[in-house]
Amino acid sequence: MNVLRTKLIMKILVAVDCSESTEKVVNKAQEMAKALSAKLWLIHVAQPEPDFLGYKTGPQTERDFVAKTFHAEHSQIQEMAEKLRNEGIETTALLIQGSTVETILKETKKLEADMIIMGSHSRNPISELFLGSVSKGVISQSDCPILIVPTH
Repeated sequence: MNVLRTKLIMKILVAVDCSESTEKVVNKAQEMAKALSAKLWLIHVAQPEPDFLGYKTGPQTERDFVAKTFHAEHSQIQEMAEKLRNEGIETTALLIQGSTVETILKETKKLEADMIIMGSHSRNPISELFLGSVSKGVISQSDCPILIVPTH
């Protein structure tokens, strides 16, 4: 009996915030993808503005600013994905609006990712108490391994 063997490809979701620390996270993801022959999904979660979602339309200049910001973030992650593809790494870029922790976890399940790679900013304990921590939220709720890249 011939058993058809399919090559399992590791899937890694890479959460980026489009800040100056993003390069460190993407570089580590590139290193991991090459070592593991993995496919990458770069995801940037854009927090929706309540006014932008129609609760209150706000002035046109505000809507234009939000649209311009989303376009710039989308372009940035598309450029990162293109660079990774040029290095031979299968990469897809996603820009999704939503709550950051919940969206990362939802996409991880949807894509059946085997690992999450994300950065952690070194905030002081007082600001983390008030602001919370995306990496802390993902760690506490994720079902898959997470690689946290220090970005300080």
